[in-house]
Amino acid sequence: MLGFLQGLSYGLFMTCLPWLLIGLYNPGLALPWPAPGRLQVIARYCLLVPFISMLLWLTSLWGGFSPSLLGWLAGIVAIPVALPVERTLRGWLARRRERRQAAQRAAATQQRRAREERRAHEAGVSVLDPARPPDGADELVLAMCRVKQSLLDVNRPDLAVLADRLYSRYRHVMDVLGERFQPGELAFKRAQGLVTQVCFGALDTLTTMASQARGVVSVDGDYVRGRLNREGSQLSEEERAALVRRLDLLVETEHRLYELSARIESALTVLDDTAVSMARIETARPQASVATETALEDLRRFVEGADRYARRE
Repeated sequence: MLGFLQGLSYGLFMTCLPWLLIGLYNPGLALPWPAPGRLQVIARYCLLVPFISMLLWLTSLWGGFSPSLLGWLAGIVAIPVALPVERTLRGWLARRRERRQAAQRAAATQQRRAREERRAHEAGVSVLDPARPPDGADELVLAMCRVKQSLLDVNRPDLAVLADRLYSRYRHVMDVLGERFQPGELAFKRAQGLVTQVCFGALDTLTTMASQARGVVSVDGDYVRGRLNREGSQLSEEERAALVRRLDLLVETEHRLYELSARIESALTVLDDTAVSMARIETARPQASVATETALEDLRRFVEGADRYARRE
């Protein structure tokens, strides 16, 4: 066994110079990791491998000097055998690490969008379930369910909440209209038609947002930024330009989605104004026979007269 180790150390030491020359000519042939450099070749075959061979030789000397031919042959083929094995192992570890990082990025993105969705929710907003539309849902509400599902399909729950807000505004406005007018009145039909048109316009905007988001659903911004930060100096100009273009697409899409969200907010504001204006309309017949101010003044004079009568008594 000690003779085998001595032969292995001699064979390993003898192969350092040939592999150093090969690595200086083409570092990719002598190193197992991607994007190697010549300094790494020098460190490996001038320091690391000679140190390992010297350590093997010193630890085997106590048994005497008896290097074996089998050990010498094993030392000669050790590096060419170890390189593909190390490449395979490093590739497997890199893919495992990349999968773990991708899962962490996906979880972080999901948590961030969930926080954005919670922040986007307003008090009293009704949540639509695309799989189970509300009972008696009309064509407009069904369209809201479909557009919300399309936004959820592209992993944008922060945008899907806009459909919930639109549905809540629509239902509130229709409730107010139902309290102020009879369904057969011309004013009710006119207001209902205008509200429906505003909602359909907002749905068109939401559909456009879903299409815009679907275009970049496969672009992982965190992965692209990570590659630019980790491998920025090692990337070719063409690959760097491609990665930067992906980030530009994400930025442009988010800017466009922000502009479209502003349109949705404008539509929601119009619906709020409509609900407030309709609520101010008094269509019920007054129950009091006199005005409130007149009744208060009469009651005050009555109390004052009662006090004077009580003092005279």
